[in-house]
Amino acid sequence: MQAIMQIFLARNNVQAGPYNLEQLNIMLASGEVLLDDLIWHEGLDQWQRVGNVTNNQTVYRPTGATAPDANDSIINNVTVFPEDTSNTKDNNLISLDRLYGKPERSKNVKADMTTNRHQTPHNNVSLSKSTLKKAVADNDKVIGDVVLAPIMSRILATALNGLLYVLAILPLVMALTKMDVDYTKFQNIQDMDAAYQYSMSLMESIPSSTLMMSQVMVFGLFALQLVFITMRGQSLGKVITGIRVVDQTTHRLPSFIKLVGTRTLLLFIIYNLLFSFTSFLGFVIIAIHYYMASKSPENIGWHDKLAKTLVVKADSSQLVKKSKSE
Repeated sequence: MQAIMQIFLARNNVQAGPYNLEQLNIMLASGEVLLDDLIWHEGLDQWQRVGNVTNNQTVYRPTGATAPDANDSIINNVTVFPEDTSNTKDNNLISLDRLYGKPERSKNVKADMTTNRHQTPHNNVSLSKSTLKKAVADNDKVIGDVVLAPIMSRILATALNGLLYVLAILPLVMALTKMDVDYTKFQNIQDMDAAYQYSMSLMESIPSSTLMMSQVMVFGLFALQLVFITMRGQSLGKVITGIRVVDQTTHRLPSFIKLVGTRTLLLFIIYNLLFSFTSFLGFVIIAIHYYMASKSPENIGWHDKLAKTLVVKADSSQLVKKSKSE
């Protein structure tokens, strides 16, 4: 006889189970189990968000699931603590408060699968398959063992990187403001050679000390950014906002080609060309990226699709290479 599926649930690092499929669907329908809770059973590589495996429905229909025994009750498969079985009458009752780290109710209060849905867990029990090291807020999106970075954190990180670049070229900008620059020379896209020649003539008019200072600051910034991106998967903006780029599959640091080649240097070239033609076009492409990310269940924009990466809340475990056995 095929074994009945044993399903484990978790919320805020607190695990409960095992349950069978019928029990899970009853708890989903009653609201005891939420779509943002985590789920794991044999066949899943890692913990998943419940809504991801149910297609955001309040019923789970896994392929090839075995129907449970009709005699199973909603609590038969839950681990029972010794103090929860103090009298024979209540032997099959389980304190869901205990499993989800909530304050214990009085022993004369009957355990009910639907009374705990609005309380906040307090215990911090590590999960059997993977552990979410960061606190998970109610509105956070969880994918396996990582918490996706909020869109606003990503936008702030981009803005901070832009601000750092502006600060690096500030000596050059201040020198240009003192000159009578004809910006119409840069608006004719069809005559880029003339624009280049004009820009070179402007550079020759700027004091060499100012140019050197600006170059040192820009190259220093780029070198620092590359070090952080290569070693930690974080630009300086991401370091400040506490987020990181990870591989979509492993949830660890991406390969050097993905991280530096595709996501850093290629994007730098693309945006440099866009902003060279018109700053408006560059901002439009950035806006499209974050709009796509906001509409994606995994916050994936076109940058992320291109490099096959995720942007998540930074955690030290993401810097550890996975062993071959994992």
